[in-house]
Amino acid sequence: MKTLTEEKARLRIDLRDLQKKAARAVAPAERALIFFRPPNPLIELIPDGATIGFYHALAHEVPANRLARWFKEQGHTIALPRFASRDAPMHFAAHSDPFGDSDLEAGPFGISQPGSAAEEVVPAVVFVPLLGFTSRGDRIGQGAGHYDRWLASHADVLRIGLAWDAQEVDEMPTEPHDIPLNAVLTPSRLIGPFA
Repeated sequence: MKTLTEEKARLRIDLRDLQKKAARAVAPAERALIFFRPPNPLIELIPDGATIGFYHALAHEVPANRLARWFKEQGHTIALPRFASRDAPMHFAAHSDPFGDSDLEAGPFGISQPGSAAEEVVPAVVFVPLLGFTSRGDRIGQGAGHYDRWLASHADVLRIGLAWDAQEVDEMPTEPHDIPLNAVLTPSRLIGPFA
């Protein structure tokens, strides 16, 4: 019998493959339109003027930059994760230029992040990257636990997953430290909000 850790590791392998296939299946012209504007039910969940945390998407992740630009145009403060070092906890810092990324620098994981001069902020809403999700809001990430630890210490934050439709699974193993999502946005629908 597999342990929960082994089950999650196997699921991550399968979901990474699914994520890559889903991303490759989207034509460049279609990709340019994904999340150009959030759906109204999602907009209604987000308080006016809220600070919103996004992520700088990796190659096969759902792009978050268009949503960040749209919310910036609506007067929201945009933030991205920032790490002082590979061992440091994740924090969010203001991202002042989601249109050109001129305020970003390479972080310790090789992912662009706000520079050290950017103000540290605590978002009221966080768009969370993921490998897989369920229709109940369970989520599995890359496995490092950065988001789960940050979300555990910010329990009142609205947590919205961004995913390809193909990343939905019927069941997934969860542990007490796995923080569920409030909703999931895919290119075709908003799932949730969950109770």
